[in-house]
Amino acid sequence: MNREWLEKDFYKDLGVSSSATQDEIKKAYRRLARDLHPDKNPGDSTAEDRFKAVSEANAVLSDPEKRKEYDEARKLFAGGGFGRGGFTPGAGYGQPGGFSGGEFNLGDIFGPGANAGAADGGLGDLLGGLFNRGGTRTSSRPRRGSDVETETTLGFREAAQGVTVPLRMTSPAACTTCHGSGAKPGTSPRVCPHCNGSGVVSRNQGAFGFSEPCEDCRGTGSIIDDPCVDCRGSGIQNRTRTITVRIPPGVRDGQRIRLAGQGEAGLRGAPPGDLFVTVHVSQDKVFGRNADDLTLVLPVSYAELVLGTTVSVPTLDGRVGVKVPPGTADGRTLRVRGRGVPKRDGGAGDLLVTVKVAIPQKLDDNASEALRRYAEAEKTSGFDPRAGWAGA
Repeated sequence: MNREWLEKDFYKDLGVSSSATQDEIKKAYRRLARDLHPDKNPGDSTAEDRFKAVSEANAVLSDPEKRKEYDEARKLFAGGGFGRGGFTPGAGYGQPGGFSGGEFNLGDIFGPGANAGAADGGLGDLLGGLFNRGGTRTSSRPRRGSDVETETTLGFREAAQGVTVPLRMTSPAACTTCHGSGAKPGTSPRVCPHCNGSGVVSRNQGAFGFSEPCEDCRGTGSIIDDPCVDCRGSGIQNRTRTITVRIPPGVRDGQRIRLAGQGEAGLRGAPPGDLFVTVHVSQDKVFGRNADDLTLVLPVSYAELVLGTTVSVPTLDGRVGVKVPPGTADGRTLRVRGRGVPKRDGGAGDLLVTVKVAIPQKLDDNASEALRRYAEAEKTSGFDPRAGWAGA
């Protein structure tokens, strides 16, 4: 548990309630990150601080395990409970109905077996990291960097065919000067002598034994005597970088793409988080999409439907001739196999061409006369477009 979490209200930072869903948290973070991004507010230190606070809040609340740990800790420590000076460990000790006997370790109550059968992640799991269990020390492990989310917008054909795009983003990354160690180049961190590298120390307060983060090394297990001047010993710094992202063919609107190891840098050389890119796809003037099939509407004349024709239509990689059989009904869909959206297995969907009659708004005298002669010939032949319609 990060002790600094108890001093912050991550829900307030994101402007959501403590009962907010993961989707509500995600939407709130995206909105705030977009408004507070350093690229959008150059030179605004207030916006930059808010951006950092929002990013930290999202890193905790978007991770179900971290959020659960944070929520339980807030409940436990609400109103100063168990805080320094806010808790009286001897209260009730040796009193009627109170504790009696020798030294009492609260970790024994909440340790394994004290709550047999309880669900994982209960109070015992939370307190296990705060209270000393039998005087043993747990090793300090570097915390993985937080995941980072960003968005990009692609054209319809780019999304269908796949494209490589550069993403420019500002986020915490490993310091390029010390390569994430936090120490000045040419020096190295040393093991903390106070906690022997464990990151935690034990102390007794009355009848209770506590384990808490080591104040000398701030829970990291190591001390940097000569910190890096660029990152001030943290091993990370905000950096604007350009990442080349390969968008695979057939990506859909709203799809998230994961780039392992491209997220926020871990503290002092810990593994970085991942980058998640949400893709938005613009509409196309010609094409639509139905799963892996491309769709388009082909304007044709009445004569082309009656007599039949072959029409050249566009595809993602050129044009193809589509045969319209004689007597084709208006609104019929013709299928061209293998000319749709590329699939991951190497194949492709189909091109679905729907024919639609285009009606001329104005005819010259010759065309009008020809159409009248055709109408008379049509009646003479016995054709009735409404035969059998509505009881006729």
